[in-house]
Amino acid sequence: MSGTGDQRKPMGRDMATRTVDPKLLEMLACPLTKAPLRWNAEKGELISPGARLAYPVRDGVPIMLPSEARQLGNDETGR
Repeated sequence: MSGTGDQRKPMGRDMATRTVDPKLLEMLACPLTKAPLRWNAEKGELISPGARLAYPVRDGVPIMLPSEARQLGNDETGR
């Protein structure tokens, strides 16, 4: 037991929300615009430029509810 028990090591929220399975990302679309989403690893959000919304990812689960999404600022839509 030399510390390789990564299964029991807590990932923490940062790690859990900073990655999204690429295959999952390919399947997800904005519920309002039906357009593909873009992953923002820095903020742990799925971005919908058309709807100007950022959907949160909590504990690795995308929350695809417009009521839970954050409105994007003018400086965030072009990224």
